[in-house]
Amino acid sequence: MDVKTGLFYLFAAVLLFAAFRVITARNPVYAALYLVLAFFQASAIWLLLRAEFLAISLVLVYVGAVMVLFLFVVMMLDINVDALREGFWKHFPLAAGVGALIALEMAAVLMGGFRLAEPKTAMASGPGTSNTLELGKLLYTEYLYPLEIAAVILLVAIVAAIALTLRTRKDSKYVNPADQVRVKARDRVRIVQMPVTRAAPPVAPETPPAGETKA
Repeated sequence: MDVKTGLFYLFAAVLLFAAFRVITARNPVYAALYLVLAFFQASAIWLLLRAEFLAISLVLVYVGAVMVLFLFVVMMLDINVDALREGFWKHFPLAAGVGALIALEMAAVLMGGFRLAEPKTAMASGPGTSNTLELGKLLYTEYLYPLEIAAVILLVAIVAAIALTLRTRKDSKYVNPADQVRVKARDRVRIVQMPVTRAAPPVAPETPPAGETKA
């Protein structure tokens, strides 16, 4: 076994351990950190396969942006983990059945072996070849339609997220920014003319009640 094969088994073992800890960790922050570790191991495997562009994209996009945002959301929301675990055993049979089905499908694929067909547009290889350039050519020629379908699905997800976030709620206070920009000084401040001084009203002398004399 050479060094490359040994590194592959090492990264694969750590990746499987991190993926297992993602679904078994009790703390959501620990689960997110294990997911970051899994992403790093996957990028290392991409490097072993000489796919440097995919490796750096995995680190920058998922580790550098998505997981950091996820950690901020988890820590700011202060999720009650005990409430989430109440329905665990209730949904466990369904989850176990789906997991067993996925495992059987993966076993059927792996037992049949990998039969990779040669793409119509072969990628060039050599010491002076750019992986990013060849990957772009292959994506926009051979896999153009799947790429467009994935882009449409992502666009629909973005529009749905914006629509759910910006829907009008009656219990929330909202100020239109356009109205704030178009506001004028006379709409904000009203100057009222008032006299500087005003004479105090005269005070009437106190009169004693009937039958009493003032000392």
